[in-house]
Amino acid sequence: MSAITAAMVGELRAKTDAPMMECKKALTEAAGDMVKAEELLRVKLGTKASKASSRVTAEGVVAAYIAGGVGALIEVNCETDFVTKNDDFVALAKDCARLVADHNPADVAALSALPLHGQTVEAVRAALIGKIGENMSIRRFQRFQSAGKLVSYLHGTRIGVVVEFEGADEQVGKDVAMHIAAMKPVALSSDQVPADLIEKERSVASQKAAESGKPADIVAKMVEGSVQKYLKEVSLLNQTFVKNDKQTVEQMLKATNTSVKGFTMYVVGEGIEKKQDDFAAEVAAQVAAAKQA
Repeated sequence: MSAITAAMVGELRAKTDAPMMECKKALTEAAGDMVKAEELLRVKLGTKASKASSRVTAEGVVAAYIAGGVGALIEVNCETDFVTKNDDFVALAKDCARLVADHNPADVAALSALPLHGQTVEAVRAALIGKIGENMSIRRFQRFQSAGKLVSYLHGTRIGVVVEFEGADEQVGKDVAMHIAAMKPVALSSDQVPADLIEKERSVASQKAAESGKPADIVAKMVEGSVQKYLKEVSLLNQTFVKNDKQTVEQMLKATNTSVKGFTMYVVGEGIEKKQDDFAAEVAAQVAAAKQA
């Protein structure tokens, strides 16, 4: 068997982007055959990706892409915050946002089948899982196509907003996007707030009002007042503008002759149940297992 040199390991790493030790193991197993070693690595990386696929991905990044009147917002998840700072992972999210805007895939499966860097998005994702050792998933995306204007705002990589608007001042659109990231409205106007959210708020308000011991007609008014207050708090146009507490967003838009047609906001991990590690229980389980061995 030929000696496995550092140059051979470096060449294989450049081809596969796999960790150095994995490259050396593959070359050793392949008796120095570069082609066979590359094949072995791809099999191993694929297996590694498969094993990781069941692990919860509640961290991640949001990326946005806008070109003219077409844009996209996407959330790509991973397991730990550490990976969100990896250049290749961030690049994957940005590439996927561009692909969504350019190709308008119907869903995540369609996006995953699109070509990227001579492979498919899915192949790139699987290889990156093998390289880093963490599960990664494309969670959701939204494509935009507007006759008006599109603007995006990213708060770090954890919150992303795209706003569709009409108006002469681009800065107003950016200000609205920043406001949305800060105040997190759930709808453009109060009549667009989802019915399930309103009913949930009504239920909470009813329980609180019932505890007051007031007459039924007063309780009904208290509940309605609470619901109306909630609607103003969560609808964009009714919120107090973050850059001027003397104005609502609607008043600011009117003053600048601007209209917002819609928006989408993604917050990383929103709605995903994160695994809570119980270190003490884990240690106790390991001790118990050792005693039984």
